[in-house]
Amino acid sequence: MTPPEPPGQQSETALRADAERNRERIMSAARRLYATEGLGVSMASVAREAGVGKATLSRRFTTREDLINAVFADRMDNYAAATAEALADPDPWRAFTRYIEAICAMQAADRGFAAVLAMTFPAAKALEARRAESYEGFLELIARAKATGHLRADFASEDLVVLLMANAGVIAATIDDAPEAWRRLVGQMLRAFASPDAPLPPLPEAPSSPALYCAMARSGRPSSNET
Repeated sequence: MTPPEPPGQQSETALRADAERNRERIMSAARRLYATEGLGVSMASVAREAGVGKATLSRRFTTREDLINAVFADRMDNYAAATAEALADPDPWRAFTRYIEAICAMQAADRGFAAVLAMTFPAAKALEARRAESYEGFLELIARAKATGHLRADFASEDLVVLLMANAGVIAATIDDAPEAWRRLVGQMLRAFASPDAPLPPLPEAPSSPALYCAMARSGRPSSNET
């Protein structure tokens, strides 16, 4: 039979367990809010969603960047894994197109991650390290795809940054009314990146006019933070 812990050690164990529970509650709350509302959510809102005080949140995560780094660590791992998977594909052009589609799909699945991919967070060291790793892999994908003659010679790595920023905007504007609109954007951009004889997947259907009208009307309304 295991002897009971001394009273002081019991208190320390309980405190550590309580601290870990609070950390998980905060991260779960932040993940939910970032996924549905984007990165503009305040730290106070995260604390309320998690059911903890602001002081507790500050003890666990001193800055917004600390929280973002923790919440999106697994997403950035998936981002890096997608790069590695593309580099392992023996068909460079297929690898390039599927990589673009995969990364944009990751953005569509999580509104917060859509913003993370379109922004930089210098203070979030681990997150930025994974981004840099993925970027180096993407440079290799570009070189391989250009060698096939299917990727335009004037394509630049910065074009992916522009696409991710544009995709983040489309996702934010159409998520409620035309949630698949981003696929059309990506399909059209792949055609812009491709040489005339490059094989491409079928172009996704354009969103309907009524759905786009609703999305445009919604994006013109003041946000809850502005009222």
